[in-house]
Amino acid sequence: MRYWLAKSEPDAFSFDDLLRRHGRTTCWDGVRNFAARNFLRDGMRMGDRVFFYHSSIDPQVIVGECEVAREGYVDHTAFDIKHRHYDPDSKQGDPQWYMVDLRAVAQFTKPVTLAQMKLKATLKEMALIKIGRLSVTPVTDKEYKVIRGMAGER
Repeated sequence: MRYWLAKSEPDAFSFDDLLRRHGRTTCWDGVRNFAARNFLRDGMRMGDRVFFYHSSIDPQVIVGECEVAREGYVDHTAFDIKHRHYDPDSKQGDPQWYMVDLRAVAQFTKPVTLAQMKLKATLKEMALIKIGRLSVTPVTDKEYKVIRGMAGER
């Protein structure tokens, strides 16, 4: 099993929004960065665990955990001219963008802030901290365990 972190701006789509979805599951669409796309398309596998991170708020925070419910498939929103994720450069015969389905597993009773993570020496190499701009990043086994511990999850 692998571990990941996926960012979302809570005013666009929050963990509470995910919890309200049928089956507590949603497609993780709209990723428009090639490195993050590659993680969705090539890296994420069924059952992998994913931290749900609220970005662009104060404080930025991991609020819960999901699992991959469907492996990478073509992000059809890129083809819909009326959709906010439309990309005129992505063609159905040669798609550029992919998505996965995520299912909520647990909402943390003790969310973990970015500031708290930055104080942990064991997390100093974490992709979120080193290359914060990516919307999807890998998480190591050690980082996963440390963050779950910080969240009071065992």
